[in-house]
Amino acid sequence: MLLAEVSGSLGSIGYGLAAIGPGVGIGLIFGNGVQAMARQPEATGLIRQNMLLGFALAEALALIGVVMPFVFGK
Repeated sequence: MLLAEVSGSLGSIGYGLAAIGPGVGIGLIFGNGVQAMARQPEATGLIRQNMLLGFALAEALALIGVVMPFVFGK
C-alpha cells in the first residue's frame, strides 16, 4: 500500500538524478572549451562550433529524459 502511494513521485526523483549526468557533461564541455580557446585563440571558431554541437547532444539527453515518463507512463 505504501509503495503504491510513493510510486507516483519515483519518476520525478529518477529524472532528477538522471539530469545530473547531462549537467555535468555540459559543464565539462564549456569548461574545456574555454580552456582550449585560451590556449589556442586562432582556433576559436572551430572550438566554439564543436562546443555547441556537444552542448546540443548533451542537452538532447536531458530533454529525452523529460519526455520518456510521459511516453511510458500509465
